[in-house]
Amino acid sequence: MMTRPAKLIGLICLFSVLSSAARADSAHVAVASNFAPALSEIAQAFEQQQHHHLKISPGSSGKLYAQIIHGAPFDVFFSADQRKPIALQERGIGNQRQTYATGRLVLWSLRDDLTLEHARALTAQPWQRLALANPRLAPYGLAATQVLEHLGLHAKTRARWVQGENIAQTYQFVATGNADLGFIALAQWRQQAPPNRGHAWIIPSSWHDPIHQDALLITDNAAARSLLEFMRSASAQAIMQRYGYALESPPE
Repeated sequence: MMTRPAKLIGLICLFSVLSSAARADSAHVAVASNFAPALSEIAQAFEQQQHHHLKISPGSSGKLYAQIIHGAPFDVFFSADQRKPIALQERGIGNQRQTYATGRLVLWSLRDDLTLEHARALTAQPWQRLALANPRLAPYGLAATQVLEHLGLHAKTRARWVQGENIAQTYQFVATGNADLGFIALAQWRQQAPPNRGHAWIIPSSWHDPIHQDALLITDNAAARSLLEFMRSASAQAIMQRYGYALESPPE
């Protein structure tokens, strides 16, 4: 038979669990493909510390932007650029926009016979297909076209482009051999590329517009607001640095 103190302790524990559940919230997160792996890791730390739940939907920034305009039920949007969150705000959608990271572009190939250390990788070596993300949908694809324009190779290589819908698909084109080389995110190369295979060249950031990546709160959702605050934490920023992102603010 349960004693009165034991019953009291049980009720206190039950009340604590129910109170925690009542405070917990969930958020639907739209995230650009390049940042999805990093955000998934950040989400694990966030859910453990904040007791909220996140549903993450990756995709190209352009497609996610279009879905949000048409009423997709996202609570927060992590774009791969600044333009789309700003454009949403101009439409009266969202608030609390913040720059959470700056991305870097990499030219990557699994072919051991290609040396990717300078611009001659694209001009003085034999290759057939160059992968890049669709520049109309993906900021990393736009940056890739700016690099080609900087090198005077935009028109010369255009017929040999293989365009991915997003940066994740672009990575797969190179990883599966459907492209000889491709422009991908530094974060992808650091975390996903097979070790000790192929070559990569980190593109000088002065050759393209900065890839500032903004997040935008879409709805007044407690979990989404907490996530944006958590992005400034030391644990979140350590994860982003490990993935190869430059940080926009010191960790709190």
